[in-house]
Amino acid sequence: MSPDDEVCLCFHVTLRKIRAYLKREDPPVASLISECLGAGTGCQWCVPFLKALHQQHAQGQEPDLRVSPERYVQARSGFHKTGERDPQVVRDADAPTGP
Repeated sequence: MSPDDEVCLCFHVTLRKIRAYLKREDPPVASLISECLGAGTGCQWCVPFLKALHQQHAQGQEPDLRVSPERYVQARSGFHKTGERDPQVVRDADAPTGP
């Protein structure tokens, strides 16, 4: 994802905003990311992705999701229809980028 792509689609919270929040506030738990414009408090689709971003931040990495915005939105649409997340999208988004 690019920094201006939305992670929380309900409240239009971008990756850039989440990165800035993590850097500024350094929350001890992922659930506190909800203080960043309500991220994760709407449909709950983005919760596992917010957890992945928090974990990356805690490990000293630049938080990122390795999934295209189009695939992310498409998978969310499927989540709204079935109530289940596509496990491959979750795995791909949190895949390591290398050494």
